[in-house]
Amino acid sequence: MTETSGRSYGGLTADSRRLQRRARLLETAIDAIAVNEWRAFTVDRLCAGAGLNKRYFYESFASLDEVATAVVDTIADEVRTATMGAIAETAAEPLEQQARAAVTALVRTLVDDPRRGRILLGGVASSPVLHDHREAVMQGLTAVLVGHARTIHDVELEKDPLAKVAPAFIVGGTADAILAYLDGRADISVEDLVTCLTTLWLITGNGAAEVARLRKR
Repeated sequence: MTETSGRSYGGLTADSRRLQRRARLLETAIDAIAVNEWRAFTVDRLCAGAGLNKRYFYESFASLDEVATAVVDTIADEVRTATMGAIAETAAEPLEQQARAAVTALVRTLVDDPRRGRILLGGVASSPVLHDHREAVMQGLTAVLVGHARTIHDVELEKDPLAKVAPAFIVGGTADAILAYLDGRADISVEDLVTCLTTLWLITGNGAAEVARLRKR
């Protein structure tokens, strides 16, 4: 039996309570995925970790695979919201400041809670379903980055071969750099990480745009 959505308990509607329970399940799943325990997880174990009755699992999810993909989607949404929000707030500023704001938002979202960085960027083992979904999500985030780059550089980069390589180069390199920081392979501060990535984004983006312009002449 499901709750009536209009009924309120403790000032919260049934829908609000359902969203809270869903969030608790996702948080427990994040813990499990981040420490490579997800493949051995069961619905019972997930619900026990979230402190919920098993029946509440099925009000939000149909399977554990659906939970895992929802985890990736949630983290990606956080990254997208933070990054695009930073870009919007600095839209009137020079490109260098926009880039630094975007990189800062991206890095902070993924390193302040290392679990999120490792899950989204592939720093933990995963099921085939989760791996494939994560790849699709990263392609979507790359498309957002490419779309913004086109507005900045006013160049039809999609008609240049660099458009097929540069975004993957930037996103893949950024992901590995963040993972290197999280794993301790890059012994630098967060501020240095942001500065280095910002520099590399600008060098790659500006260079690709300039080559594209020259090729159009």
